[in-house]
Amino acid sequence: MSNFHHSAQDTRVDDGHILRARLQNGNGDFVDAECNLNDCLGNDNGRFDWGGRGFADSAENIRFEFEGDQPILRARLFNVEGQAIDADVNLCERLSNNDGNFHFECTSYIHCTHSPSQEYASNNAFYRNDSKTKT
Repeated sequence: MSNFHHSAQDTRVDDGHILRARLQNGNGDFVDAECNLNDCLGNDNGRFDWGGRGFADSAENIRFEFEGDQPILRARLFNVEGQAIDADVNLCERLSNNDGNFHFECTSYIHCTHSPSQEYASNNAFYRNDSKTKT
């Protein structure tokens, strides 16, 4: 898998769930890209869940930082008892740079809620850079 952060600039998380960066495309240009992390991360009883949805709806104190050179998302996720649990996830575990677009990598042992097909990529905001934004 390609670690998106190795070909990214100005990486940040806005509004607690929108990953934004300038990603390098195949021409070597850096383009604005974003990924709604709520579309690929859920909360499974206080743990981040790749392939889930809507983690930010049951989280507080969401923050993004680099630990060493790894892009880490941290939050306090609420479990079914309503307790806030400290959790973190390495975003390069499943996110890559595909020609200047964020790409969510599904694996066979995860239930994916997204189709990684090109049709999905071209029709949905999950895989988006400003040069391809639909209105």
